[in-house]
Amino acid sequence: MNDNTLMRKRKRPLDMILRAAIYISASVSVLLLLGMIGYVFVKGIQTVNLSFLTSVTSTLEGTVGVAGNLLNTAYIIIITLLIATPLGVGSAIYLNEYARPGRIVSMIEFTTETLSGIPSIIFGLFGMVFFGESLGLGYSLLTGSFTLTLMVLPLITRNTQEALRTVPESYRSGALGMGSTKWHMIRTILLPSSMPGIVTGIILALGRIVGESAALLFTAGSDYRLPRFSGGFADNVERLLTKTTESGGTLTIELYLQMQKGQYETAFGIGCVLIIIVLILNLLTKLAANKLRPV
Repeated sequence: MNDNTLMRKRKRPLDMILRAAIYISASVSVLLLLGMIGYVFVKGIQTVNLSFLTSVTSTLEGTVGVAGNLLNTAYIIIITLLIATPLGVGSAIYLNEYARPGRIVSMIEFTTETLSGIPSIIFGLFGMVFFGESLGLGYSLLTGSFTLTLMVLPLITRNTQEALRTVPESYRSGALGMGSTKWHMIRTILLPSSMPGIVTGIILALGRIVGESAALLFTAGSDYRLPRFSGGFADNVERLLTKTTESGGTLTIELYLQMQKGQYETAFGIGCVLIIIVLILNLLTKLAANKLRPV
């Protein structure tokens, strides 16, 4: 009886070596992640407390906090994703499901890949000149958000395209054969089936938004003050909306500035907050994807 079959395949030395190399590479990746997270937490977790998260840095009051930077980071994340996600997913749907393969589609895909490789400092210069000076937005959260939209749009588009391509062609032909319209098929079959890949693109974009600093230095500024709320609800809402047109430094900007000042404990504390925010946002996004995934 031949033992070299699919059921009883002989273990070759080269296969065993490659398998061991794969496990070692995966282990090194996990250890690097755990090592970085552990090092940052050991250095900065003692700085993180309720006062640190709910106050702003003030020499007169003797406080050190990142509440204003937390709010600015939330503004940047929400505005950027609200613009980039529909545009990126919509562009991917058009390129993958509606556009005919040809030079135009190839050019668009090549342009998208090129945009994803441009250094963030170039986006910052463009955002400062175009959004800040030409459109008159100046140093503001809107300028920073529009700039980051350009940065993460290729990431969401390409990941959504790859996710749509993983859906079997039989799903499309089956839905259309049963009388479904193309848009109904996309909305009820393709998008739910490709949701894990789309969520992966959003998570990658989220990580880039939260961790970006170079582009925001030129566009959003570094102001860390909180809005001054009044007694009326309408006035408070208006103040929050007005905040988008003002300068605002995110957590990464404040971390950079604290490192420049030599305040390493505060910088590591901000690093802890950033890691916690990224983990929470990733978990929430995964939960949302699981809810949207078809049973």
